[in-house]
Order: sequence, then structure tokens, then C-alpha cells
Amino acid sequence: MTNTAEAAALIAAARLALAPLDTLPVSAAIDDLAAALRVQAAVHAALAGSRYGRRIGWKIGCTTHVMQDYLGIAHPCPAGLFAGTIHGSGATLPHSDFVKVGVECEIAVRLAGMAAIEIVDDRYRDWTTIGTPTLIADDFFAAGAVLGKPVDPAALPDLATLVGRTLIDGTEMGRGTGADVLGHPYNALCWLAGDALARSMPLEAGETILLGSLVKTQWVPPGATVTAEIEGLGSATVTFAG
Repeated sequence: MTNTAEAAALIAAARLALAPLDTLPVSAAIDDLAAALRVQAAVHAALAGSRYGRRIGWKIGCTTHVMQDYLGIAHPCPAGLFAGTIHGSGATLPHSDFVKVGVECEIAVRLAGMAAIEIVDDRYRDWTTIGTPTLIADDFFAAGAVLGKPVDPAALPDLATLVGRTLIDGTEMGRGTGADVLGHPYNALCWLAGDALARSMPLEAGETILLGSLVKTQWVPPGATVTAEIEGLGSATVTFAG
């Protein structure tokens, strides 16, 4: 059985030190989803007093075929968003604050809709061998978000029809549609609501939810400026200073 405290301590320490996480020792090995979620909750508690701050929302990984194919995982994966890692559009972040920083083009909701850049970090020695439960326990690559201007719910278009794209230094790197997210972005939100309720962690007013990337993860070099554009929702931009 997984030693939850040991696993959480190792994961939190590696994240704070920007040290690539390797395979956990046998005593802390995370073998299934239930253990992963217990460890994840303990990691959130361990990070609350650090620069990450408390959890203020969620991200959902692997809600689109492009990301399921890329990562080889065929189901959604929940992970936390933290107060210290949420930024407004136009932010400049040090590239050195990450192990291997990447970006994803997402629709975010908070009783409104907005364009968002999810910041991900490949903070693993080799994520292809570390196992899905450990990835989930470590918040599934999550490293923050950059949020565009919210759109009033009454003015939201049908999110399933919207086209989003990722640009790096003005060059389009990929595009997708809202319908790519489990058929409709709200399906992802409903999935998360049910998953969170089953864990006695119901979604709360004011939480920010990232619903899944419309575009395959793009790994970002130092000095690059990234823009996520989603028609009807606007855009979000971030620069990773070298």
C-alpha cells in the first residue's frame, strides 16, 4: 500500500526544488488512481505554505484526442491550480522557474468564459515511464495558467463551435475546436464536478477550471512570447524571459 505521506513529501520537495522527479521508491510507489488522488491531496496541503499557495481551482488533463494520443492516456485526469501560479494576460515569467516549460491553449471557466494558456512543466526524469498515477499525484504537469479577460456568461457563444490556436512569437503552432474537449467543454466541466463530488471536494464558487488543451503541448524556448487565441473569448499572452 502506498505510503501517502512519504510519496507526497518526495513529490512536493522535487517540485519546489525544480528537481526532475524520478521513479518513486517502492515504499512510496503509487499503483492506482485512488492512491494517486490521496497523494495529490497531501501534495496540495504540503504546497499551501509555499510559493504555490493554496489550491484555487482545477485543470483537467487529457480531455481531447490530440492530448490523449500525445500522452498515451485515454481518460481525463484532474489536477490542482494554485494561487501563486495564476497570472493575467501580458505576464512575463522567468523561463528558469521551470524544468521544461510548455504551454497549452485552453478554455477556462469561472462563472464566465475566457481564453487561457495553461503552463505545464515536464518536471520528470522520463514521464513516459513514471506512470499515470504518479503523474496525477503530481498534478499532471500543471505549473499554472495565464488568463485572458473574462466574457460575461450571457454573452458566451457556443463553446463547442469555437476555434482556438496557439502562437509562439507570432507563428501558429496548432489549432483545435471546443468540440474536441469531450464533445463539448461543458462535458469536461460536468466530469470534473462529478469526480470532485465523489471525493467530497465539490467545486466551489470562484474556482478557476481549465477544461483541456485544444492544441498539442508546445515546449517553449527562453525569450518566447506565447499567445492563445480563442474566437469569441479573446486571447491570453505570456512571455518567458530568458
